[in-house]
Amino acid sequence: MSTSVNSSFVKQYEREVKEAFQRKTSKLINTVRRKPNVVGSTTTFQKIGKGVATTKSRHGLITPMNQSHTPIEVTLSDFYAGDYVDKLDEAKINHDERRVIAEGGAAALARKIDEQLATTLDTTTNIEVHASAALAKGKIQSAMETLGDNDVFEEGKMWATLGWNAWNDMLNISEFANSDFVGNMHPWLDGTEAKRWMGSVWVPSSVTNFVKSGSTYLSFLYHEDTMGYGMAPGITADITWVGERAAHFINHAMSGGSAMIDDQGVVEIQHQ
Repeated sequence: MSTSVNSSFVKQYEREVKEAFQRKTSKLINTVRRKPNVVGSTTTFQKIGKGVATTKSRHGLITPMNQSHTPIEVTLSDFYAGDYVDKLDEAKINHDERRVIAEGGAAALARKIDEQLATTLDTTTNIEVHASAALAKGKIQSAMETLGDNDVFEEGKMWATLGWNAWNDMLNISEFANSDFVGNMHPWLDGTEAKRWMGSVWVPSSVTNFVKSGSTYLSFLYHEDTMGYGMAPGITADITWVGERAAHFINHAMSGGSAMIDDQGVVEIQHQ
């Protein structure tokens, strides 16, 4: 099979894909437990139950807590994002087509990760139904109360993801819109709309702005350990010359999967 792309070109392209993926990465991947470099088609996250403290008599035996261990298996799915670059077109364009394809493929895979995580979030049975009105402070307080009753809160590990329609609703809450009540963003969210408020980092994303049951939208408040995402080693890229198309086929691939680890750590808020 003939090819006009030398090995140095391929190596440079693979590096550009990694750089593009870091720049246009998933908004949600850093908000959950992660297992990179998975070997095989599945991986396992452990869910550990609560321990109970007990008393003992002098010189008596300590009662073991016997914390439960529940394995949560994640099955990885394969995803591809490829495109053709016609050889004669390369001589006619005045932009770096290689970089455009690299960024496009990396961004497509990043969006796929967010879609998987959003789908997993939607499997929760903890739902605050306020389907007849916009997202408001009272609904958020109700969701936080549910999580508080479940002993979920831990500083620095609480997240909220919502669609842009809900983000606009949040801006009508004076405490959320006012910088006196809102903390700085996380470093990896620099340059992105995000706010730290009420002990959580709020991250808007188009992927969670999906419609359920007509015009009902979904927002989620959750702990970082609620979900897990496993990924096989990195994003791979390859460039192949396809003679019958007189074009290079540039492909990107990854293998990843998500699962709910502890349903008690997430609340879904349904709203208009």
